[in-house]
Amino acid sequence: MNRFAELLDRLAYEPGRNNKIRLLVAYFRETADPDRGYALAALTGALSFKHAKPGLIRDLITERTDPVLFGYSYDYVGDLAETIALAWPERERAGRQAAPAPPDLAEVIHALDGATRAEGPRLVEAWLDVLESPGRYALLKLVTGSLRIGVSSRLAKQALADFGTRDVAEIEELWHGLKPPYEELFAWLEGRADKPASAARAPFRPVMLSQPLEDGDQARIKPEDYAAEWKWDGIRVQATVDGGVRRLYSRTGEDISKSFPDLAEALRLPGSIDGELLIVRDGRVQSFNVLQQRLNRKAVTPKLLSEFPAHLRAYDLLVDGDEDLREKPFAERRRRLEAFVQKLHDPRVDLSPLVAFNTWDELTAARANPASAGAGADAEAVEGVMLKRRDSTYVPGRPKGPWWKWKRDPFTVDAVLMYAQRGHGKRSSYYSDYTFGVWKKSDSGDELVPVGKAYFGFTDEELQQIDRFVRNNTIERFGPVREIAHEPEKGLVFEVAFEGLQRSTRHKSGLAMRFPRISRLRWDKPPREADRIDVLEAILGKIESGRGPARAAS
Repeated sequence: MNRFAELLDRLAYEPGRNNKIRLLVAYFRETADPDRGYALAALTGALSFKHAKPGLIRDLITERTDPVLFGYSYDYVGDLAETIALAWPERERAGRQAAPAPPDLAEVIHALDGATRAEGPRLVEAWLDVLESPGRYALLKLVTGSLRIGVSSRLAKQALADFGTRDVAEIEELWHGLKPPYEELFAWLEGRADKPASAARAPFRPVMLSQPLEDGDQARIKPEDYAAEWKWDGIRVQATVDGGVRRLYSRTGEDISKSFPDLAEALRLPGSIDGELLIVRDGRVQSFNVLQQRLNRKAVTPKLLSEFPAHLRAYDLLVDGDEDLREKPFAERRRRLEAFVQKLHDPRVDLSPLVAFNTWDELTAARANPASAGAGADAEAVEGVMLKRRDSTYVPGRPKGPWWKWKRDPFTVDAVLMYAQRGHGKRSSYYSDYTFGVWKKSDSGDELVPVGKAYFGFTDEELQQIDRFVRNNTIERFGPVREIAHEPEKGLVFEVAFEGLQRSTRHKSGLAMRFPRISRLRWDKPPREADRIDVLEAILGKIESGRGPARAAS
């Protein structure tokens, strides 16, 4: 357990992706089975304990500390597991009695897997008593399942690939047929055994990603070599049917089939479609905010299925029946896709239409006005356009050249910082989550109303500047949240960039932003010069009419 705790600690404080991979490779090399396999399972979210849930650790700590004092500590530290690991009282030992040996990671997992509802809390309690603070932190992170150390499932698999000098795509395609502690996988990667045969039906196939189209790229691209299609504002998925098994995967390989049984039901032909998951009502694509009502739901009720009908908009065909098409050119895969969708003949699955263009000027015009360029009533859900070389094969990863994404320009407004909250992980010491608002006329005069919340877009240096401003200008506290001075002549103005906007009954302003981020700190602008709600209403009107972004006056 101590070795796993050391790994988590080093990963949490290592900002560089390549250095994180080197730490993982070293851990896999130096740690024996089954501990390294269980660590991998923890990092990739493959562990779940029926009778050891986050709620139990709150109960355990409230039995040992003053709740008010713990609340203040939690507010200061910003992370539940870290707070409990630090606050857990050390057990006194009689005489020179030796402390019990800390448990191995495998011992902890096996015990929790077999524990009853009554045994789970007592096991965690006993381990917390014998572990040092870093070990307690690792144990609690294991129980809560919220590691927050900057390691994605994809990065962990890349570390495995580097460890065994293999292609990460090989590991991705095997993954869903393997189970912790992955001893057969490590044996193959170390050259001690043959490649494990995936027993999984309807396996995930690593997705091909695009590069953003930047200034200067157009000059090197011949329009006649590329096909264009709309980039939809949903989530990228892979829908696969194999041997009667139907699976729906996210772009990272997470099986989300149980959350979308209505769409899984529509997949009746053997094959694998690459596409976009959307919500379609009355023949019209809904906003991403509507789609979020279906994401990560544990219980999928008939009412949810009726009010938020899932839809697949197909981009590409990876497998047709038993035939793998990934080595074939995009133009041929597209023809096969059109025939596949027509044969499937289900209203819950349709084709993403191609965008007709012969010159860059024509594509620029289509990108600026999707409604008049073929997107029709669905134009609000268009993020931009995709460019795909007609002769490109389907290559996992993000190769530069075959596929490009050309997103529509973001909207921007100037808004005033209103509230701030501490971040998590390496940001737990900083106020890094910001709620901001714009001016709105009320019965008592102008007032600021919240329109969004953002926690990225700024540099580390700017984070320190904002954090200092928050601490020096706090006027009220609400638990972990600080209210910041926001008056016409006193406050901090952000230039906020966002991808979309829609009406919302949950916000006092009546509006909700899509993907807001801080694009600039406006130290030069007093809060009274920030934008008004009318500017956002005008932007929403342009979105609803399909006319695209329009920068607010600065």
